[in-house]
Order: sequence, then C-alpha cells, then structure tokens
Amino acid sequence: MSTLIVAVLSMVGFLVAYHTYGRWLARRLFSLTDDAVMPSEECRDDVDFIPTKKSIVFGHHFTSIAGTGPIVGPALAVFWGWLPALLWVVFGSILIGGVHDLSALVISIRNKGQTIGQSAGRLISPRAKVLFLIVLALALSVVLAVFGLVIASIFAIYPESVLSVWIAMPIAVMIGVRYRYGGGLVLPSLIGLGALYVAVYVGAYYLPLDLAPYLPTGSWLWTPTVVWTILLLIYAFIASVLPVWLLLQPRDYINSLQLFVALALLIGGLGLASLTGQADLATSAPMIASEVPADAPSMFPFLFITIACGACSGFHCLVSSGTTSKQLEKASDAQAVGYGSMLLEGMLAVLVILACSAGVGMGALSRTTNIVGEGAAARSVVNIQRGDVVGRDAWREYYRTGADGDPDAGWKQQNLAKKLRAFVDGGANFLTTLGIPLRLAIATMAVLVACFAATTLDTATRLQRYVISELALSANMRPLANKYVASGIAVVIALAIAIFAGDSPGKGGLVLWPLFGATNQLLAGLALMVAVIFLARRSKPLAAVMLPMFVMLLMPAWAITYDLFENWIPERNIVLIVFGFSILALQVWMVVEGAMVWNQCRGVLEPPIESERDRPDAVTAN
Repeated sequence: MSTLIVAVLSMVGFLVAYHTYGRWLARRLFSLTDDAVMPSEECRDDVDFIPTKKSIVFGHHFTSIAGTGPIVGPALAVFWGWLPALLWVVFGSILIGGVHDLSALVISIRNKGQTIGQSAGRLISPRAKVLFLIVLALALSVVLAVFGLVIASIFAIYPESVLSVWIAMPIAVMIGVRYRYGGGLVLPSLIGLGALYVAVYVGAYYLPLDLAPYLPTGSWLWTPTVVWTILLLIYAFIASVLPVWLLLQPRDYINSLQLFVALALLIGGLGLASLTGQADLATSAPMIASEVPADAPSMFPFLFITIACGACSGFHCLVSSGTTSKQLEKASDAQAVGYGSMLLEGMLAVLVILACSAGVGMGALSRTTNIVGEGAAARSVVNIQRGDVVGRDAWREYYRTGADGDPDAGWKQQNLAKKLRAFVDGGANFLTTLGIPLRLAIATMAVLVACFAATTLDTATRLQRYVISELALSANMRPLANKYVASGIAVVIALAIAIFAGDSPGKGGLVLWPLFGATNQLLAGLALMVAVIFLARRSKPLAAVMLPMFVMLLMPAWAITYDLFENWIPERNIVLIVFGFSILALQVWMVVEGAMVWNQCRGVLEPPIESERDRPDAVTAN
C-alpha cells in the first residue's frame, strides 16, 4: 500500500497547489487578464507566431519541457534513496519550478514574445542580454548533444522503439495540414494515437529496427549510436525550420496524448501492484541510501542538479519564452500551460521514482540479443525474461552493479543506460499487472522515453536557432541570423560535441553530462533573477520569486565548484574544466549586472520595445 499512498498524496498535493498557489501567482502576483493583445496576434507570421488553442499549446509545451529530463534525473537520483528524490520533486516543482516556468512565460508575453535573453537586455542591461545569450548557447549545445545521445542509446538498447518514434513524424504532418486548413482535431488525433500504438506492437513483435547487423563490425566510427545521432540531428534541423503548425505542434500534441495514456497505464498498474502486494516501496529500495560508494558525490548539492526537469529546470524558461509565448491565445491560459505543465511533469517524476524503486523491486529483467542471418537478411532476435532477483536485491542490480557486472562498482562505474533501463523495466513491471505482455510493456515504456526525448531535441534546436540569431544580430552579423544558417550551426556544433568530444565516437554527450544538470539549474537561477527585476520594476512582492532564485543560484554553483576542484582539475579533463569555469564566470558577471541596477529599478519600468533589432520577429522570421 505504501507505493499507492505516496502516488495519491503527491497527486493530491499537486492539484491543491495548482488551485491555490498557482492561482495566486497568476491572478495576484502577475495580474494575468485577457484584455491585452497577445504576441501571437500582434507579431503573427504563421511560422513561429500563431494563436493556438490552449489544449494544443499545453501539449506542445508539456512534451517540450518534459522530454527525458523527468525520467533520467529521478532515475539517477534514486541512487541516494527514494525519499530525498521525492521531497525535492514535490516541493521543488510547486515552490520553485512552477514559479520559474510561469515567470518566464509571463515576462515574454508582456514583451511581445521576446525570449528571456532579449528581455534581460531591457530589464537589466544590454551586456546582460549578451551574457544571457552566451549562457543559453552553451546550455543548449549540451542539451542537444546529451539528448541526441540519450535517444540514440534508447534506439540501440530497445530497437523495438524505433518504428514508433519515426512513424509519429509523418502522422503529425498529416494532422497539422488537416488542422491548418479547417479540419477537426479530435478524430485525426485519436487515429494518429492508435497508429502510434499499432507501431509499438509491430516494433515489439515483428520489426525491431536494430542497425547493428547492417554496420561494419569493429568500426571505430560507424556504431549504431553514432548513426542514430546523425539521423536524429538531421531531423532536428528540418523540424526547427518548418512552421510550428506543420510538425512541432501536432507531434507534441500526439505525444501529450501518448503520455496521458502511459500515465494512466502506469498509475493503474502501480495501484494494482500495490494493492496486491506485488510492489512494496518500503522493501524494494532504501528510503535514504546507506550503502553509497566512497566515490559517490554528496547528496547536497548534487541531488538538486541531478533532478532538474521534474523539480526545476532552466531549459523550461527557453521553451516558455522561446516558443510557447508566441502561440498563447490568451494571457489567462498561462497558469495552465506554465504552472500546470510543471506540476504534471512533477507527477511524471514521482511515477519514475516509484518505477525505479517499487517497480524494479518486482523483479530484475534480463535481456539478451542474438543476430540471426547475414547481410541484408540479418535481424535481431531478443529474449526478455524476469529472473528470480526481487526486492532490494533487484534494486541493487540496477543501482549498485557496474556496467561490467561488478557487484561492488563505485559511482564512476555506474552506467547511464542502466538507469534508463531501471525506469523502462520498472514501469514495464507495473504494466504487466494489467495483463499487458512483458515484451509489449517494455516497448511501450521505451517508446515513451524516446518520443519525449525527440520532442525536446527538435524544440531545443529551434530555440538554439533563436539564440544564435540574436547573438548574430547583436554582433552585426546579420547573415548568420538566417534561420537555415543558424539551425545548421546549432546542429553541427551539437554533432561535433556528441561524436568527437568523448574518448570514443558517440560518447561526447556523456563527457558533458556532469555539466548538464548544473548548467541547467544555473540558467534557472538567472531566469529567476530576471523575474525578480521584472517584478521590482512593477513594485510587486518579491519573496515568491527571490527565495527560489537564491536556491537555484547557490546549489549549481556549489556543485560546479566542487566538481572542478575535486574531479575535473585532478583528472585534467580539459573539456569540463573550460565549460565549468566559463559557466561560473558568466553567472558571476550576470549577477553583478543585476546588482548594479537593483537600487535604480524599483518602481521604474523598463524602456519600451522600439528598435528593429529588438523586435522578436526580426530574428525568427529570417
């Protein structure tokens, strides 16, 4: 029963917070009303700026901010025990993450759809704008490299997920065209969702798309991970330059429906497994881990950067101000889209924690793959079974055993792919209690992870295009602001990092993984600082935003500093050292810029948007 009780209490807490604290933030602190013209109408270009129904914007926004963030982070953080991860997710999303996301969205819709970086230039100083944009560019480069690697890893581990992820794209285009030219949305969306799950079944039983049999054996470069990364970033380039209504919105909408189905299945399986005694949180995983290896980082501050999405994530401010604000039809929709999406992501993170604890405790899964045939006729045959290892011993299989099978492996020998497997396998265990076959349950969970990572990948590429364009305009290099050129630069940089930054091709994202969480959270702290200045200029109460700002500036700076002097400098990891010092220096400079205007900004509104360069459509329409 403990598993079900935790899930129900978390859900009730999120619902109460939305209707109380969320309403106060929207109506009282930010004074959201529907009497102002929205950027989607004022700057309408039918490419990036387009008024859109709340349900569709919610789907786009939620799937873009969610991605694999609320899956990977909690799946890693359960290493310290499920209770600390749960508390940070629940209270972090209500008091910090939701405030951060809503603040960025409101600032953007009040400034003609400007990104948070552009707004920083007018709210703080022109230098702050450039500094913020550089931080954004660094953060997004890491996001693209890491998420490209995560999807490629999922494809390599679970080839049964490949068909569903790629087939979702043409389905989304067909729905987007139909809706754009006056067709209904409900029926084609349901048909598309049905086709997606048919593809899950076909991929699980008949058509797992494993590249390994078709690539040169022993190749230094051409591995499945590298090939999938290249193909995914080519897709991301195409998606980033197409109109949002053609691919981005319908794809994210279908994925949001898929998530609701998956959430319902997870909650139903979790409830049944808990009521029947198959899933027991108390005996499956430690509440607070007491067996942490000596080389593991301290829970403080690393818990707060390991779980970013699901509690608070700086990437969300880019989505809120980069794409969502340009599509919002009414200001009152911001509470549901900005604050509500964050709470729903928090609930997803709670389910991930339970899947990686109680779900894994239902039984560790083994997976063996054999290649049958040769050449064009070669195919993969996968055998999946649940062994006799259950409870706390099953949890140790995922969280104490290294990639090479060492039962006493330290933190540095832990494998990211194995933590992804903890969620997929644990969630699949829940689904089997509903009568879903194990193979199909695993495919369903793997497709969930890969689809959401793909939505983050294409949205992040579009956001990076905005950032590069804004930097180019600031430097009077207008040709680089062209959307095709800017998107190409974004993809090439991400590809170079993902493939060549590591000790072997395709491992670059893992090299930068320790920086991903810290950079992401520092970005959240800087966005909250911009929100504090925004509220101060309007003589509004500051505590609800200022306290989260201090937390999100302190924790990641502490974590980067610790890693620099305890790990990266002693190990002479040049890539991490350069990135780490750069991020810290930019943060300090940005905070100084904010402090310089603090005494003069109270009650003094920022200058209006006047110049051509400051107009958001001057960047996005190129």
